[in-house]
Amino acid sequence: MSSEHVPPAGLRVAFVAGVSPGKWFHRWEERFPGVPLTSEMVDDAEQLAVIHDGRADVAFVRLPVDREGLHVIPLYDEIPVVVAPKGHEIQAFEEVPLAEIEDELFEYDGGPSERLDLVEGGAGLAILPMSVVRHFNRKELRYRPVTGVPEYAVGIAWLRDNESDEIQEFIGVVRGRSASSSRQSSVQRDQQDAAKQRRVDRAASQSADAKARNDASRAAKAARSGRGTGKGGRPGGAGKPGTAGGKGRRPGAGRRRPR
Repeated sequence: MSSEHVPPAGLRVAFVAGVSPGKWFHRWEERFPGVPLTSEMVDDAEQLAVIHDGRADVAFVRLPVDREGLHVIPLYDEIPVVVAPKGHEIQAFEEVPLAEIEDELFEYDGGPSERLDLVEGGAGLAILPMSVVRHFNRKELRYRPVTGVPEYAVGIAWLRDNESDEIQEFIGVVRGRSASSSRQSSVQRDQQDAAKQRRVDRAASQSADAKARNDASRAAKAARSGRGTGKGGRPGGAGKPGTAGGKGRRPGAGRRRPR
């Protein structure tokens, strides 16, 4: 995307805990160094609110979400893990079936950091995405993969009413499209501009060819008109006076001499 296609306002990106968007931010900075990108980590409960209220242009969200009014593209799945205080018996296993720990789980609708606080305080066990537990890295907690529950998923979301070039370019970066991909909006715009210029050049060339043909036709008509008159402007190239068609008789020709 050339710099003239992007307003200087830049791009605002939100992401939930556990998502590591650094690699995409780095690619953006390499590709569009003149376009600022700002980012903010938000709680899961705020992941859609930041888009709807205009605090962010796009957000990395944990699925499923309410898709009304949004574009949502799933990106990847995450492993669910059960989290317990250090010394809990889950440490003896490589993975834990849900049925074995279901009675120890507690209900809490708050953010992941607060849930980990409760686990650490002895409220019970919690199931979270592995990436979230690794992100907070609590030394007093342990975790193991848990089976029997669906995987978590991460996606990227933005408003359907917002189709700016910056957003389309960022979606392309996240999905791994190269800078020259024909699906990038900047490349499509450049292709459209090039096609428009080709049409203008073709029309100009055709106009020049038509003018040249008209000029040649007028010149040919003028030449033919000039060949239709003889010397002195007499049509048909008439001969000298006293001749008929240039072939006259000698004076007195045909007269009998007196005897």
